[in-house]
Amino acid sequence: MSKLSTVARRLVLGRPFRSDKLSHTLLPKRIALPVFASDALSSTAYAPEEIFLVLSVAGLTAYSMAPWIGLAVAAVMLIVIASYRQNVHAYPSGGGDYEVVTTNLGPTAGLTVASALLVDYVLTVAVSMSSAMSNIGSAVPFINQHKVWFAVVAILLLASLNLRGIRESGTAFAIPTYAFMIGMVVMLGWGFFQIYVLGTPLKAESADFEMHSEHGDILGFALVFLVARAFSSGSAALTGVEAISNGVPAFRKPKSRNAATTLLLLGGISITLFMGIIMLAQATGVQIAERPNEQLVGAPVDYHQRTLIAQLADAVFHDFPLGLFLIALVTALILVLAANTAFNGFPVLGSILAQDRFLPRQLHTRGDRLAFSNGILFLAFGAIAFVVAFQAEVTALIQLYIVGVFVSFTLSQIGMVRHWTRLLRTETDVAARGRMMRARVINTIGFVCTGTVLVIVVVTKFMVGAWIAILAMAALFGIMKLIHRHYASVSRELEARAAETEDIVLPSRNHAIVLVSNLHMPTMRALAYARATRPDLLEAVTVSVDDAETRQLVHKWEHSDISVPLKVIASPYREITRPVLDYVKRVSKDSPRTVVTVFIPEYVVGHWWEQVLHNQSALRLKGRLLFEPNVMVTSVPWQLSSSERLRKLAPQSAPGDARKGFLE
Repeated sequence: MSKLSTVARRLVLGRPFRSDKLSHTLLPKRIALPVFASDALSSTAYAPEEIFLVLSVAGLTAYSMAPWIGLAVAAVMLIVIASYRQNVHAYPSGGGDYEVVTTNLGPTAGLTVASALLVDYVLTVAVSMSSAMSNIGSAVPFINQHKVWFAVVAILLLASLNLRGIRESGTAFAIPTYAFMIGMVVMLGWGFFQIYVLGTPLKAESADFEMHSEHGDILGFALVFLVARAFSSGSAALTGVEAISNGVPAFRKPKSRNAATTLLLLGGISITLFMGIIMLAQATGVQIAERPNEQLVGAPVDYHQRTLIAQLADAVFHDFPLGLFLIALVTALILVLAANTAFNGFPVLGSILAQDRFLPRQLHTRGDRLAFSNGILFLAFGAIAFVVAFQAEVTALIQLYIVGVFVSFTLSQIGMVRHWTRLLRTETDVAARGRMMRARVINTIGFVCTGTVLVIVVVTKFMVGAWIAILAMAALFGIMKLIHRHYASVSRELEARAAETEDIVLPSRNHAIVLVSNLHMPTMRALAYARATRPDLLEAVTVSVDDAETRQLVHKWEHSDISVPLKVIASPYREITRPVLDYVKRVSKDSPRTVVTVFIPEYVVGHWWEQVLHNQSALRLKGRLLFEPNVMVTSVPWQLSSSERLRKLAPQSAPGDARKGFLE
């Protein structure tokens, strides 16, 4: 079993990396762009569609506002990218928004950002995977019919790739991401060329349907609210921008400059694709409805609405059917790989939080391939839970989305404003002051802009699902506070104990107790080892749960050459743990300065089923004895022949592969 698990781990993870090979996992810009930018790039596949979907409530005439809403989203993206370029230069350590906010606004604000980002990373994976299945399902109906399970499998495969290490996963993701960029540029370029140069009219499959408004004419405040909601849904295109600032340590040197350049490239490509898709959708007459069979008059009863990207590809490549499948494939791939941004950002942030004692310290530990394995697994299972709960429906998940990232954006920009203000108080160089003042202006504009968007997002999305994300953030915030309080309490307790060391005296005596169930070689080894420790008092103890067996043991003991006395503890209710605990407590109570050492013989077995066959009294006893003051527990192993194979595999196997059980 152990050998099988070792082989399986090697197949999934590969051979482990040495700790001094960490520098070999750092990324050049050509790999860092697809690794960290795939989230923001992929959002162009669903953010424009969400704008049209929200506007469809007001009917086809409302679609005329889509380009203006797109321009507003693009303007916000430019401002956010300009702001984050200041972040990566000022804080190259990779803490990103968490480090910026904690340093400048305090730990409570920093923890707020951390909880928001952690939730948003989980939702990034869930939304990206769900959208991927919807896009590929537009070309392959079978996948659309089982998209939940396909999304779950894709998340597990992505987690496996990341467990193998960041450099290998980055190389694997570079080709599909670049394929998506090329595919989108070709589709948009060829589409616009046909329409505006060749004069060929292109029509989407839904262009001939008549859009029916669900609520009649929408005017006044209702229309303003609808436009604001469409804008907030389209703002999903901004997700992923912060990933680069959080992942600066993964870049090759000079880290800050490479990260800032990658951020600029990301912004230019994302805005081009985002606006191009919106303009082409209008030119081809695409219509997207939340309930297509009710809102699209003239659509067949069994009409299955394809995604926006699929409808555009079908219209542009009408004479080349393979084009639809290629576009659907590269779109699905980048949406799957978009989750890699979260798989890079979440573990790094989790590691920083663990180092600051807000999360379990296991999240700070690197695995065999130098990746933060525990964080990767936690993210994967969290995303799977959301995918299953919301049946991989993008429209449902998008309502929970982007709240966290705009909380992070807003607080981060406030923190940067305070950062530059603090530095300006002491800086005397004129050129440096000029750069700082310019950066402060950029971050101030970023704060006003992202804060406004945050208010719009919360107001327009709260009742349709955003409250779930806000509740999750609050719960995570509280949990991290409790974890930090526990670690702080342990530190204070240890410090207090250390201050009292001068008052602590050495134990006056060592009272050794060997637990005995039968007179055989494991018991003899335990007695020999106990004698070798030279205790002040040594005795053997057995619990009588069967009178006949106890009498037989006592008879054999008396006729042996063992000089250690055997004490029999009666147990009328056939318990073992409680009588031993009571006896140890009495010994400790009678002599407070005496240390009681309990020696427990244990089998070491090589198969999991052998563990079932041996009594688990040792585990129960050790678990209870650990809570007793002045009591030490020593396991004395006896290796069965089945454990020999594990001993040979010991250099390859993880500690604790061998299984032990208390001898009876």
